[in-house]
Amino acid sequence: MHVRKFGTGPVFLTAIATILGAVMFLRFGYAVAHVGVLGVVGIILLGHMVTIPTAMAIAEIATNQKVEGGGEYYIISRSFGLTVGGAIGLALFMSQAISASFYIIAFAESFTPVIHWLQDAYGITISDKRIISVPATLGLSVLMLTKGANMGMKVLYGVVAVLGISILCFFLGKPLAEAPQDMEYITRTVANPDPFFYVFAICFPAFTGMTAGVGLSGDLKRPKKSIPLGTLSATLCGMVIYLLLAFKLG
Repeated sequence: MHVRKFGTGPVFLTAIATILGAVMFLRFGYAVAHVGVLGVVGIILLGHMVTIPTAMAIAEIATNQKVEGGGEYYIISRSFGLTVGGAIGLALFMSQAISASFYIIAFAESFTPVIHWLQDAYGITISDKRIISVPATLGLSVLMLTKGANMGMKVLYGVVAVLGISILCFFLGKPLAEAPQDMEYITRTVANPDPFFYVFAICFPAFTGMTAGVGLSGDLKRPKKSIPLGTLSATLCGMVIYLLLAFKLG
């Protein structure tokens, strides 16, 4: 017999770990540089005009019906029918597959400073980052095949802990240059900045992922409580962190 053992915590942690992802670490500084602090605040608010209603819709549906295993597919198919649920389920499947490839690319991209250090210190040249991404993909595939999908829940707390420490260290750090004394910094950008909606398109994926915790629906003791509370709190918490991040980078 399948035992439902999770509460709201895993839903929140899964969602927040997905929201605060690669775009935040690798592209948020670029966004502040090209559209300014005020522009990034606008991007954050505009993006959450989409994600917050989505989270509220998931919460509303989850509280009005019995929720079993299957996550978003189960909720949508029981609300709008199997045809609509199947079509959206296929789209969700493809989005997860594509997201995994983006995460691997971002993982390899994060090694850029290490690659430069190896070249400067030891003369070791790595011209193709697939040297990092391909072994990482194969290693994760082997782990999934040998340990099973439940491995993800076992490492979730460690991943969130590392994520939290990274964000805390960032906010405690001091800027390289002296902070500006005027308010012009909120609109200051680099020369020849990229257009606002070009930057928005790059940053918008950073605000999604709030429904990741819904996939735990089959393992939750009280899904009608845990899904709405975990999803909405992760969405709002992510928005606050992104706003603070924008002003810190400015």
